[in-house]
Amino acid sequence: MQAASAPDALPSPAYATRDDVMRAADDIARRCNLDDQWVREAIGQAHYLPRVARLMLPAPTGTAKNWQVYRSRFVEPIRIRAGVRFWQANRDALARAEQDYGVPPEIIVGIIGVETIYGQQMGNFRVIDALATLAFDFPAAHPRAPARSAFFKRELEQFLLLTSRTGVDPLTPLGSYAGAMGMPQFMPSSWRRFAVDFDGDGKIDLSGSAVDAIGSVANYFHAFGWHPGMPATYPVSFDPATLNLAALLAPDILPTFNVAGFMANGAILQGAARDNPGPLALIELENGADGPSYVAGTENFYVITRYNQSSYYAMAVLDLGRAVAAAMAAGN
Repeated sequence: MQAASAPDALPSPAYATRDDVMRAADDIARRCNLDDQWVREAIGQAHYLPRVARLMLPAPTGTAKNWQVYRSRFVEPIRIRAGVRFWQANRDALARAEQDYGVPPEIIVGIIGVETIYGQQMGNFRVIDALATLAFDFPAAHPRAPARSAFFKRELEQFLLLTSRTGVDPLTPLGSYAGAMGMPQFMPSSWRRFAVDFDGDGKIDLSGSAVDAIGSVANYFHAFGWHPGMPATYPVSFDPATLNLAALLAPDILPTFNVAGFMANGAILQGAARDNPGPLALIELENGADGPSYVAGTENFYVITRYNQSSYYAMAVLDLGRAVAAAMAAGN
């Protein structure tokens, strides 16, 4: 875990002043079998961060999605060069991760590059503050506020269990505004479930050990059902005479159609795509005022969205990984 160095300012009163939060702390201690005074002190010293709450609000209604703009944030020269350096420095670990878990290097490189530019931007929010803010003061204006608040309460519990088990001071780790940590930006529950000591030094360090980060990302994808050798996407075009776009888009990113059913609704696949053994989804990527882009997504595409439930995110991971691989092959 990344230790605190220069967290955002903490202007608000500590949560120790809130009776409801202290009752919640007692409940967490009881259910998680943690020392109640330790939990009270940890949560009690957390602060509400208004910026964290603001960052959780969705974009204003009517904001057009634009895949090309989104892609340009991640598939760009600085990140590609950093990806080449990361791949070169960790070639053996990436090869071992593929051997052990079946996940190709370009997928792992794409994830860590999109998330943190290979550890350059791991977040400067104290994790305890971010999680407490979102657990106890999630913005009510959010359309899914109760569910999201419950999610972050569980993540706060997982964070306390993690720091208790590892002996880390819960006030020191830094992360994103959502409480994600390390090079791969694992939430506390993912850290506890999927993080591995891939470098064999006796501890798991996702902030300082690129090897641990690589192995942990690979383990995450393996656990969610990554199929070795299966492409994540295939090109797709349409037969206007038989196209039923509404039916193809209805399942969203969940792979639902076998190849025959996919094509019966007007999708045209070529080559190896026609032999894909599993279900497919039609992935639509809006381009602002221009027409949308489409690809056929496989079960592996869906696995990438288990990391972040966004088709735009998954495509950025894929495209960055491909760009770094191409730069490697070109000797850049």
